[in-house]
Order: sequence, then structure tokens, then C-alpha cells
Amino acid sequence: MSGIRLFVSAPLAEGQPVEIGRDDAHYLFGVMRQAVGATVTLFNGTGGAWEAEITQAGKRGGVLTCRAQTAPQRDPPDLWLLFAPVKKARTDFIVEKAVEMGVRRLVPVATEFTNSERLRQDRLQAHAKEAAEQCGAVFVPEVAELQKLRAVLDGWDSQRRLMFCDEAMAQEGGSSSARAGLFAEAQGSGPWAILIGPEGGFSEGERARLQGMAEAHVASLGPRILRADTAAVAALTLWQMRFGDWQ
Repeated sequence: MSGIRLFVSAPLAEGQPVEIGRDDAHYLFGVMRQAVGATVTLFNGTGGAWEAEITQAGKRGGVLTCRAQTAPQRDPPDLWLLFAPVKKARTDFIVEKAVEMGVRRLVPVATEFTNSERLRQDRLQAHAKEAAEQCGAVFVPEVAELQKLRAVLDGWDSQRRLMFCDEAMAQEGGSSSARAGLFAEAQGSGPWAILIGPEGGFSEGERARLQGMAEAHVASLGPRILRADTAAVAALTLWQMRFGDWQ
């Protein structure tokens, strides 16, 4: 199988020609120096991975023809990651690691203490695509537009449980059993979401609302307060080890 992987929006099937645009053509033919006859792995998020041969190559585009399926479709668990935007590089890190660790949807949320509310959804979606191409995934999570946390909670699906990572549990100290929170008692089947707060933490009002939600399960990420990007990786690890496809 080719080490070069491209996400495409076209259907994939044996003999199916797939056209690529300027950006992918520049990467494939300009950066990676591939030519007609070379093979590339394609995936579209629904049809698994396919080996495809380059049959046309140009500066503005190209055509790749599917030859054989090399891997079946495998979707990540029905897990969303809700996170408050932070500095650009750290937000990019959160998106990249969420894709690698198996998230189905990313939802940026503006909390009361969010420091950075400027967000380009299209740029983050492209970053998610690149992360999936690099890590061997056959699914690219949707990156939603930035939304107010209160609006997201107002429309919350009662069937989706929420792992609420509360930094106050680290501040309050206490025994490891006390810090474990309600997450340890949760059951795993069905859709889930993880909520990571901003650098300034959650407000008292946000914390009270989350603690009052029947769907929310409070979780601690240890005795030290983590940066938002570190917290995202830690929370995803905990969830995947307990309920996800790492078991």
C-alpha cells in the first residue's frame, strides 16, 4: 500500500476515476514528486481505503483511478470533543490529536472565560483532513462552527452522555477516590461527548449547570491542573481506555 494518503469527496470503487483539484495536485505532483503510474491510497470517509493509480497529472489537477480496496471502512466511536479555543498552535494540536485518538465530531465552544474566540472553521477542517491522512484513519471528523457553550447545552441530546472534566477537582485536592468523580460509575454504551474547559477554567455558573445535568458525569484529570491541549489528550485517553475502541 502506498504511504501517500489523500482524502477525497468522490465515490470509490474498482475502476472509478477520481479527479483531484489544485491543492492536492500541488501536494502530490509538486511536493511529493509523484508521476503517472505511481500509486496513492485514497479514502472518502465512507468506503474504506483504496489503492489508486495516477492516470493524469498536471499543475491544476489530476486523475487517479481506483484499483483495489486495501482496508474496510472503520468509523471511530460516537464520541464528540467539545473544547474552548485557545492559542492557534494549541487549538491545532487539539484537533490533530482528537483525529488520531478517534473522535467523530469536534465542537469548539465559547465559554464565559474563553480567551480566544477567533476561529476559522475551514482551516481547522483542513487540519483534521491532514491529520487523518497522516495517521492512517479512514474517517475525517466534522469540525463544527464555534458556538456558545450555553447554546450547545440548551439543545443537548438527552441520549448523549457528557464527560465533564472539572479542573476544580484538582484544585480542591482530596483523595484519589474522591477525585475519581462520577465518571467511574458511568456505563459505556451509546453516544458520548467530552467537554474540556478554557485556560481560565469554567465559571461557577457553568460548573453548577453542568453538575445539574442528568447526562453529565464529572471526571478529574488528576491532582494537577492541565493545559487545555494536555487535558484533551488525557480525557480522550481515559474515555478510550474505558469505553472506546482501545479495549
